[in-house]
Amino acid sequence: MQQKKQLSLFDLSMIVVSLVIGMGVFRTPVNVAAKAQIPELFYLAWFIGGFVAFCGALTYAEIGSRFPVTGGYYKIFSAAYHPSIAFAINCIVIISSAASVAAISIIGAEYLSKIILPPAIQNETYRVAIAITTILVFYFINLLGLKASSKTQNVLTVIKIGMILTLICAVFFGGSTQTALPVFKTTSGALPNWADYGKALGLCLIAVSFSYAGYAQTINFGGEVKEPKKVIPRAIIIGLTIIVILYLAINYVYVKVIGFEELKSAESIAAILAAKIFGPAGFNALSVIIFFSVMGYVNVNLLSNPRAMFAMGEEGALPKVFSSMNKKTEVITLSLTVFTVIAVVIIFYAKTFDKILNYTIFLESISMASSAATIFILRKRTAHLDKKTIYTVPLYPILPIIFIAAYTFVALSIYADDPNAALNGLYIFIGFLGIYFIGRLFKK
Repeated sequence: MQQKKQLSLFDLSMIVVSLVIGMGVFRTPVNVAAKAQIPELFYLAWFIGGFVAFCGALTYAEIGSRFPVTGGYYKIFSAAYHPSIAFAINCIVIISSAASVAAISIIGAEYLSKIILPPAIQNETYRVAIAITTILVFYFINLLGLKASSKTQNVLTVIKIGMILTLICAVFFGGSTQTALPVFKTTSGALPNWADYGKALGLCLIAVSFSYAGYAQTINFGGEVKEPKKVIPRAIIIGLTIIVILYLAINYVYVKVIGFEELKSAESIAAILAAKIFGPAGFNALSVIIFFSVMGYVNVNLLSNPRAMFAMGEEGALPKVFSSMNKKTEVITLSLTVFTVIAVVIIFYAKTFDKILNYTIFLESISMASSAATIFILRKRTAHLDKKTIYTVPLYPILPIIFIAAYTFVALSIYADDPNAALNGLYIFIGFLGIYFIGRLFKK
């Protein structure tokens, strides 16, 4: 069944923003400040992260332009490498995304429950109920069709951008007085050298890279975008421009308002900014901000991940029924339902599931680098395409190589810092490879 081209440039740009901006902007700056130790390294990490994200955005813009299909993030691995690689990596992405949806829904429920529930019933049972209700509300919105869910996403993303801009205004309400001069300390106590700074930067880039990650999944919508060869590149570039500006601005405000030394161990950093602007009502204002951010993140994952499952069903990596589509609404009903069920089930195990998520971080770096590398293969296979109708990366192959090298560096930094997490990530990957080949044997 041929899908309708329903997504406009604005729709896809808002999807890009929501795929990236979840809860990270309210928490990861603390980790980055602690690893950086000095503000110069802190700002450098966010700037490099933004530059690498742009290199990635331009690379994926060309990939999406050359390969505009639904479930593109699965199909580029399948076409360029092997279906087993595509299956293993996308299974990890789907499960980690469902786990993220579950965990972040609970965080949102914790904030919202303190506003809407009396203290006597602010317990885990009610928070789980709120989290599940949030997911189910957006599940039913997505059942209405892509148009309804994308318009909902537009509203949520515009509200999210507005709220982050509001938090940035905290810089006009007075900053923090510096209590101590930040000093870079080495484990040996000796003066730091370039290797020490390089190692610290690598650790900073772990958190920074995952604060910027997510936009690659934009290519999952390739089959449903109006004029995909033009719109996909523009949407990715516009979305990343908004994200980089917001990230650099709000991190500058965190340092100015909270103080760099205090930022290293601060809790609820967004609450501090909200309190500066709204005074005692700051917590309530922050709770609303967090919950809207959660809603946008839940909805965009319900939009994106079922499309990868749809592609896996089309190619036979999952049963064909996963590629079935409602003829009236064009909703990938089974894939959407299964992803929702996984997220809801994980809610009951979200606390222990954090460990599994840590194992996938290493593989996410590898998947980003290897998916970006498909541009070299796609260029050869689609050399016949008219260059006037597709987007091409400027300064090719320099920008894709920078992006691939940066994520390889992040993967090596993760391995150096936590070898067990990296190795366990590889074991999970090998396990999914085994499932794929066992499944193929049963089919034969």
